[in-house]
Amino acid sequence: MSIKITAIKRQKVALPFTHPIKTAIHDMRSVGCLLVTIETNQGVVGESYLFTLNGARLNAFDEMVKGLGEFFEGENPRYIEGIWQRIWSEINPTGHKGVTIAALSALDTACWDLNGKLAELPLHHLFGACRDEIDTYASGGLWLTDDEDQLKQDAKDFLAQGFLAMKVRVGSTDIQRDIKRVGIVRDLIGDDIQLMADCNQSLSAKQAIRLGKALSPFNLTWLEEPVSADDLDGHADVKTALDIDIASGETEYTRFGMQAMLQKRACDILMPDLQRVGGLSEMRKIAALSSAYHVPISTHIFTEHSLSIAGSAHNCVSVEHMPWFEALFNEEMELRNGKIQIPHRLGCGFTFNHSAIAKLRVL
Repeated sequence: MSIKITAIKRQKVALPFTHPIKTAIHDMRSVGCLLVTIETNQGVVGESYLFTLNGARLNAFDEMVKGLGEFFEGENPRYIEGIWQRIWSEINPTGHKGVTIAALSALDTACWDLNGKLAELPLHHLFGACRDEIDTYASGGLWLTDDEDQLKQDAKDFLAQGFLAMKVRVGSTDIQRDIKRVGIVRDLIGDDIQLMADCNQSLSAKQAIRLGKALSPFNLTWLEEPVSADDLDGHADVKTALDIDIASGETEYTRFGMQAMLQKRACDILMPDLQRVGGLSEMRKIAALSSAYHVPISTHIFTEHSLSIAGSAHNCVSVEHMPWFEALFNEEMELRNGKIQIPHRLGCGFTFNHSAIAKLRVL
């Protein structure tokens, strides 16, 4: 029996945080997720999700997935590149950024999860594996809202969990406060633990250069999104002025947005976000494109589903460990010696925990 996609199922859920958290540009209380399941006539399914901060405009994402899902229904999932290209042409009038790409990303990733299961292979093996573990950094703490005691507690918790790298948020209106906070974390974790700092696009190029130079004694692994995502010249100016590596790209869409960053030499480390780039199909192309510029990548959020890229893209140097979505899955990420183990389970290696999701459902 030929394999065919029979239905696209969607489910909205809310994942509340234990307390409000903040970056320089975000006030967050929860994430709203749209879970996507591709069903087939052989009973094999593919799963993925997309999310919005605080559940904002989740219904718009739901409607777009519903509309684009029609391109998958009745199709052979093995022809995923052909489906992707048909959708790319179809969304030309509505745009190749934003909600359209997020919806395409979720559908594409679910289809790849399905294809891995059909092939009875983990996706990094299907793509062509290069490793079975990857460096990671703890990202679920050290928020801009944290006072000194909370900063210390977050850092201690990350060390206790086995992390060898972590990220602190900066980019406030008070540069001295940022410097002090980074210093607190560095003093607590010592010199052997990697430390990153994320400005979340909040600074001008001059401000970012001033902050970067002031933070140089703390041996940062990178300074992330120092200026607005659309200010590529500003990125390049900061990168030229500082010895610290600049990481950016999480807000860019598809390989064309990444190409512009690479051509401008706007960052030292490219950070593709699975939801914004167009799914695993496009993420693989971005990894290859970035390698042609000799620029490494470090994937943004979507840790569980990005591991297939980490395991198959030689120029992927790390993944962001974000625990927000752990409740969605039956399986847990495994951290060993500061590295995440890339699962050898079929497909993406993570399956929805429907009993837990039932308690989270948004009607």
